[in-house]
Amino acid sequence: MTALILNSAQRRDLRAQAHHLDPVVMIGGDGLTAAVIKEADAALNAHGLIKVRAMLEDRAAREAAFVQLCHELDAAPVQHIGKLFVVWRPMPEKVKTEREDAKPGPRIVKVVTASKSANRRPQVKKVRLLGNERVTPGGLIKRAKPARPKSHKK
Repeated sequence: MTALILNSAQRRDLRAQAHHLDPVVMIGGDGLTAAVIKEADAALNAHGLIKVRAMLEDRAAREAAFVQLCHELDAAPVQHIGKLFVVWRPMPEKVKTEREDAKPGPRIVKVVTASKSANRRPQVKKVRLLGNERVTPGGLIKRAKPARPKSHKK
């Protein structure tokens, strides 16, 4: 596995996006263990761009951990400042299964009717609509009419 390579413009954009992020993975005194790599992989799958905090005192050990983490996760190193690493990997595509016979489900609609007195608030009522129902401008619920057959007259 090789680490991704970013140009300077891409790296700058990712640094700006990561500025407000908090570290989601921490490397403890034991260094880069299998559990840390597993958690970082899960975080990259969920977020794509993560910050990692390394509690290692030696700068060379932190740099080696940063390079090894990016290499093992097939991720791009974005930034390394002190004990913080920023790592990016494209998020995998989520497979969305959709049934062919699926129909629209029920939806909740707010119906607002004006009160008879101008001093009172309008009445708000939540209504559950099924796929073939609609709300008229007057606030009534009606079923959608089937399409009329077209005239054969010419």
